[in-house]
Amino acid sequence: MLLLGAQEPVQQRPGDIPVVRVNTRLVNVAVNVTDEHGALIGGLEQDQFRVLEDGMPQKVAFFERESGTPLSMVLALDTSESMVRDDRLARDAAKQFARTMLRSQDELAVEEFSDAVSEVVPFTNELKRVERGLNHLDYGPSTALYDAVYLSAQRLEDAKRDATRRRVIVLVTDGGDTVKGATYTQAMEQVQRAGAMVYCLIIVPIRADAGRNVGGEHALMQMSEDSGGRYYYVDDPKNLQTALDKVSDDLRSQYAIGYYAPPGKPGGERLRSIRVEMTEPELAERYKLRYRTGYYR
Repeated sequence: MLLLGAQEPVQQRPGDIPVVRVNTRLVNVAVNVTDEHGALIGGLEQDQFRVLEDGMPQKVAFFERESGTPLSMVLALDTSESMVRDDRLARDAAKQFARTMLRSQDELAVEEFSDAVSEVVPFTNELKRVERGLNHLDYGPSTALYDAVYLSAQRLEDAKRDATRRRVIVLVTDGGDTVKGATYTQAMEQVQRAGAMVYCLIIVPIRADAGRNVGGEHALMQMSEDSGGRYYYVDDPKNLQTALDKVSDDLRSQYAIGYYAPPGKPGGERLRSIRVEMTEPELAERYKLRYRTGYYR
């Protein structure tokens, strides 16, 4: 999201027509379209989409297929003790992800989280800086999962602010939150304020292990869905690279849709709902759309 105009005084000469400048905000919505098998669908046109805010149709002001719009990404890596044995695999996969994703207009930051959250690499598009940072990860006893999401989203608010930029959190973890810090609700609100999509890569040896507490995993699944991202179960750390490749494909296959936010109503800031639909009933029945479902204004 970007403030494109701001209220400011305008000097006038006698006889000039008064000029009024108003606040306008371009709301960006990245949309993935999949068929019943989960395959990504390309080649759709602007007039095949309809966007609604709080139930009211909005005029599309920006549209791009297979979006090449800029990316600001935070790669947040779980460095709790349970991840130590897979350290090399995680680092190598993260490096390859950076090589695949970083273009001149993009930027990537790296965070590590265990008992606390630390910035390993600030926003950059220099691959060597990312690789150097990934060579020096520190491990700890706990998993500050929601703190990591909260702070990643907070950092994305400070990312480059060009109008069509997409903001992404890629979270790699093997467990739920074990630190009394930010709550799920606080983390999700910050994600929505940043306009971020969350991709969760959940490393588990057995997807349906009866002895595993899956509450944290379900929370991450919900966060991914509500933010327009996606979650992946990784049943073997050796498959982490494959999962990150899927994230790359997902981001490269998005439709970028933008509209100008309607005038705000009295009552202060609140969460506004976003809905994207296919205009053709046949396509609406055949395809599934994935996008973030709200933002704060």
